[in-house]
Amino acid sequence: MPTRAEQFAGLSVAIVTPFRDGAVDYERLREQIDFQAAAGTTCICPVGTTGESPTLTHDEHERVIAASIEAAAGRMLVMPGTGSNSTAEAVRLTRFAARAGADAALVVGPYYNRPTQPGIEAHFRALAEAVDVPICVYNIPARTGRNIEPETIIRLAEVPTIAMLKEATGSMDQASQVIAATDLTVLSGDDSMTLPLMAIGGRGVISVVGNIVPGDMRALCDAFDAGDMRAARDWHAKLFTLARDLLGLASNPIPIKAAMAMLGRDSGEVRLPLVPLEPALAVRLRQALVGYGATLPQPA
Repeated sequence: MPTRAEQFAGLSVAIVTPFRDGAVDYERLREQIDFQAAAGTTCICPVGTTGESPTLTHDEHERVIAASIEAAAGRMLVMPGTGSNSTAEAVRLTRFAARAGADAALVVGPYYNRPTQPGIEAHFRALAEAVDVPICVYNIPARTGRNIEPETIIRLAEVPTIAMLKEATGSMDQASQVIAATDLTVLSGDDSMTLPLMAIGGRGVISVVGNIVPGDMRALCDAFDAGDMRAARDWHAKLFTLARDLLGLASNPIPIKAAMAMLGRDSGEVRLPLVPLEPALAVRLRQALVGYGATLPQPA
């Protein structure tokens, strides 16, 4: 049976926000979106965790959303991050994204203030009432401090515009419960869990490593959808090693930005309180990229 937002099935990429000398580099942002378009990426997700949304100003957050939609130019869907631990702020930002032409909104569960499950449900219902664009509930308790329980997600699925779930709990039991009880389009929030999640009914991934190897992540999703399980498993094994060796080095997006810098596709700058990858970890990252098959210039 088709899921509620099948147009978002396959590869979405949580793109980085490129900086140069501390400011957002909008020219490089356009280049990176062109790179994703050339790879056939289904959707880009700017200003999420990977896009360093916590350290963007409100003006920057809005401008990156608008610039991403403009650069995508209809070549792919755009689902910007518009979440907040303030419901009023999440509504304001989601309304802005809708006016700017976003195809959906990626809304992380409220963080830090640790609302109860009824509070989380009321938060997302308020958002759904305020906008017409589809909403993707982003459940990542390791960052928010509060799991959105499957029973809460199942109740939220009663709202027609709550269409997707970005599943980043690492729990196949929780994902299975949601998939069995709803028609939500469930997307993996962990690169390494893409194939396992698709095997139980998930429909793709919102990927971090897709910033550097979108074609390979797309190949995994396409192979699964084509019923080629051998190819899907082969891609999983290859990509699992890269995701493990890259994303395990430091907090996202420090390693992916460092990798993109090594590949000549980003400055590698992050904003405090994030700091650049330590030299010893940078050596390990370079080894992981070379082991994967990437061709890198020699370090200065």
